[in-house]
Amino acid sequence: MADAENLWSTRPASALRAGPEVDLATLDRSATPGWEGGKNEARTFMAARGRLLSELQERLFAHGRSGGDRSVLLIVQGLDTAGKGGIVRHVVGMVDPQGVALRAFGVPTAEERRHHYLWRVRRALPRPGLIGVFDRSHYEDVLVARVDGTVEEDALPRRFSEINRFERQIAASGTTIVKVALLVSYEEQGLRLMKRLDRPDKHWKYDPGDVDTRRDWDAYQAAYADVLARTSTDVAPWHVVPVDRKWYARLAVTELLTQALVDLDLDWPRPRWRVDAQKRRLAATMSEESLQQAAANAEEEIAAYHQDEAEFAAAVARADTSPGPSGPAPGPAGDPGEQDGQDDGGASPSGGRSDVAGEPPARTTAAGRAKKNRKNKNGRETTARAQETRTTKRQKHKKDDRGSTSAAGGRKKSAAAGRKKSAAAGRKKSAKNSSGKKTR
Repeated sequence: MADAENLWSTRPASALRAGPEVDLATLDRSATPGWEGGKNEARTFMAARGRLLSELQERLFAHGRSGGDRSVLLIVQGLDTAGKGGIVRHVVGMVDPQGVALRAFGVPTAEERRHHYLWRVRRALPRPGLIGVFDRSHYEDVLVARVDGTVEEDALPRRFSEINRFERQIAASGTTIVKVALLVSYEEQGLRLMKRLDRPDKHWKYDPGDVDTRRDWDAYQAAYADVLARTSTDVAPWHVVPVDRKWYARLAVTELLTQALVDLDLDWPRPRWRVDAQKRRLAATMSEESLQQAAANAEEEIAAYHQDEAEFAAAVARADTSPGPSGPAPGPAGDPGEQDGQDDGGASPSGGRSDVAGEPPARTTAAGRAKKNRKNKNGRETTARAQETRTTKRQKHKKDDRGSTSAAGGRKKSAAAGRKKSAAAGRKKSAKNSSGKKTR
């Protein structure tokens, strides 16, 4: 994985983190918070990150296929023309599509309206091993529903509490949540809508209702500010991404998603079967010529594996030591309105109780593991030697097991011979003593 110059002065996870008070009126939506370079540097860096992102996603997919419980959920929220589709195409598009679960939430269907508003969201959560992507989300029910007046203002605190509780349950079940609010300026949105009208190949993207949304601009900004302030928590923080520069928005979301996967600290899963045994089974089905070719390729494949692993470890180390504090910044204390909130009446995403409290257990990160290895004098080499020692012991135990029957027989025979020898010596000594007594 070729390196590219990292021009992040502050990690996006920190630079874009929404605090308890969000002032959208003063937000510069053409800014590039934390990034010290321009568009060309961003393009080069994003390409390098894309290769790392693809590798991380493959490990997550393998983890899920092997019985793991981890997944990632990317929630992309924004008004029309904010670039939600561009994030899916240019960021998520860099990974294998079979490991992605994409769901776009539009106007609820008749069936969805018969259920609690979180019902359809729960059904779309990513399975273990997948990156789930929500193009819009359950936040439509506290944004659009609020502006359109389909939900009363006094019901909003309860919904905020329900959402916070729901996201805690998702996180506790093994899903890392990455939430991004794509915020476009009023002027830029107008230009992008006009471009859709100018180009016949973009007419399909235009909706006359988009102009109605612009007329409610101030109401939407107030709704977004409230959502960011009330639902940015430690387990599911919001990241406010200025999107007037499309390239920056894509770069920032790429970095957020990459760091989320790095923090999972996943390795390749270990098989439940023995490699040598499966090689013998496979060899029995191959021709002599194919076996010779496989033997010739083996050394090259092993060397390529070690090189790939070394490059991956170096790329992760660079990503894990990017400028800025590690991990999420402190969020608001507690969830506003939690006491008067009501549960959504459904089971938790993990199938357990729906009143899960507290945060998910802490997990070892790549940074933590690297720090631990640095304390060890020999680092990875020591770990490799330990693994080799364990393998040798397992092989020795198996060898001992195979010879256990003969060894047991030998021990029994030796013990019997010893008892006979001891008995004979005892009889000889007894006879000598008896003879001596008679002489005296």
